[in-house]
Amino acid sequence: MSDIRVLVADDQALVRGSFRLLIDTAPGLVAVGEAGTGAEAVELASRERPDVVLMDVRMPEMDGIEATRRICASTDVRVLILTTFDLDAYVYAALRAGASGFLLKDTPPADLLSAVRVVAAGEALLAPTVTRRLIAEFVRRPEPSRPPARELDGVTARELEVLELVARGLSNAEIAEHLRLSLATVKTHIGHLLAKLHARDRAQLVIVAYETGVVRPR
Repeated sequence: MSDIRVLVADDQALVRGSFRLLIDTAPGLVAVGEAGTGAEAVELASRERPDVVLMDVRMPEMDGIEATRRICASTDVRVLILTTFDLDAYVYAALRAGASGFLLKDTPPADLLSAVRVVAAGEALLAPTVTRRLIAEFVRRPEPSRPPARELDGVTARELEVLELVARGLSNAEIAEHLRLSLATVKTHIGHLLAKLHARDRAQLVIVAYETGVVRPR
């Protein structure tokens, strides 16, 4: 199996160097570049096509959210947002831009490396705490500002049940137990949902669920 290729984007050279050292010393991971601005991150992601970009939010020239949006719109590169700011608006904006995960910079090194592997494998790093932040952001936003609802044509009743539970923050195992299905069946339903709703990952499914009204903030 080839190494997971990681691009580090942060405006602080010391932080970039620390992350690069952490990645290069971890089994199965390799850093393929560093970007000090959002514009550099977009350029390097397009050229190097890493598996994962570790993306800071606050950067000069172009912030991490806009850089994430451009990278996800033009490539299949996955983005893991890293920030020192634990703010609801960042979570919402990052996931809307196409990010596959959201972590604080004080996350333990082992957890950060695990997050990179999770995102590279095509999963979304969407813990229940992040889901709650996303829900809270939908509660605060007035209805007219929400993006247009996506079509749910072709989604079965069972898939809608699974989508609702994903949006509530349940894991695959919890969904399987709740619906009395096998874990493999739940994974199949989620795979179908990703394909039918043109969603990159689980994080995007949560957003689709709220934007289409499958789930409404409590």
